[in-house]
Amino acid sequence: MTYKHITRYSPINPTLFQRNRQRFMKAMKPKSVAIFHSNDLMPRNGDQYFPFRQNSDLFYLSGLDQPEAVLVLFPNCVKDGFEEIAFIKKTNEYIARWEGHKYTKEEASRISGIKKIYWLEDMENVLNELILLATRIYVNSNENDRYVSDVVNRDLRFTHELMKQYPTHKYHRSQPIMKKLAMIKSEYEVQLLQKACNITKHAFNRVLEFTKPGVMEYEVEAEIIHEFIRSGANGHGYSPIIASGANSNVLHYNENNMECQDGDVLLMDFGAEYANYTADLSRTIPVNGRFTKRQRAVYDAVLRVMKEAIKMLVPGNLIEEYHKEVGKMMESELIALKLITKHDVEKQDPAYPAYKKYFMHGTSHHLGLDVHDLADRYAPIQAGMVFTCEPGIYIPEEGFGIRLEDDILVTDHEPYNLMADIPIEAEEIEEIMSAGVLS
Repeated sequence: MTYKHITRYSPINPTLFQRNRQRFMKAMKPKSVAIFHSNDLMPRNGDQYFPFRQNSDLFYLSGLDQPEAVLVLFPNCVKDGFEEIAFIKKTNEYIARWEGHKYTKEEASRISGIKKIYWLEDMENVLNELILLATRIYVNSNENDRYVSDVVNRDLRFTHELMKQYPTHKYHRSQPIMKKLAMIKSEYEVQLLQKACNITKHAFNRVLEFTKPGVMEYEVEAEIIHEFIRSGANGHGYSPIIASGANSNVLHYNENNMECQDGDVLLMDFGAEYANYTADLSRTIPVNGRFTKRQRAVYDAVLRVMKEAIKMLVPGNLIEEYHKEVGKMMESELIALKLITKHDVEKQDPAYPAYKKYFMHGTSHHLGLDVHDLADRYAPIQAGMVFTCEPGIYIPEEGFGIRLEDDILVTDHEPYNLMADIPIEAEEIEEIMSAGVLS
């Protein structure tokens, strides 16, 4: 059957997923089986669902990008040919008519590189046999240390059922392995992240041309999503922040419903998601095209910190120590801006340094399939990691905040900025906005 492309993004080389599976299986204990589930369709209201977004772990290991898919890994399985198998839902004429095309077995195999594809209705029997051949079961869960939710996902529900049915097996967590793997991006992943960054660049350029006093924050958001969708992105990688004036001091502001006023700044934090990989950009621009003297001074201070912080994203550094060093840089800038004094620094609480009054968040986090990507934040920085770099200064008493952010690939040489060609210098931003044309 001819392959039917059913995603917005271009087909991904299955070598990416094959390598990821091999790396995961190499880290598994002997005689063990690992099971990964797709995300649920999340109820919205009535009979409606939120748009489906695949579980990042399942996608990382298989590339399968539709609901009701299951991946099973069993390295060195005594049953020949069962080291890796996948289950997908069997389609029919009714589903095809109401929901559209779903994977055939051949398509699922081509996308994932997995030879054995079964229908989901066969999983109970096939999986039971494999589990009885194993002594250990790797189960998956969301171990992002920022995650807090009352919602029980498919992986966790299935784990509870497994433990009831197979109580004498030994159970292991998949996430410690996934964290180690996901932190280091392959060349395929870097290409996908670069594509997401490129789409984000086009959206930002569009915003520079569009923004002027009187536009609504949600109109700016509309320009961004227009560019994302027309460029083949899934959409936003996270809820976009379009914060003008005093809103720019709210770190996670996303109501995006205020009018952009003459003389204010517009702080934007958004990123395109392409092939489930997300960019993460922050820029702050003057609504009327010209920074005031004070806005410019704060902007330049943030940019100086950002440039120096990027230089520190090199192998061997520890991210927690890096954050402390960036804090010291920010401390000097805040003193120069007369926001804090040397006396404030001398009497500061070491647990809450004086600079945190105006720069209260971390500078960097891992980036990949998730905007706050799966990672061990205490592991040394290594080549292949991708970090954001996003210093900011927020001054509620002056009615504005400035944040700048780029996405940085760590290499064995020097940091590589995936967003190096997105305007960031104040002069360039003002020039583009005053010209009213894209650069």
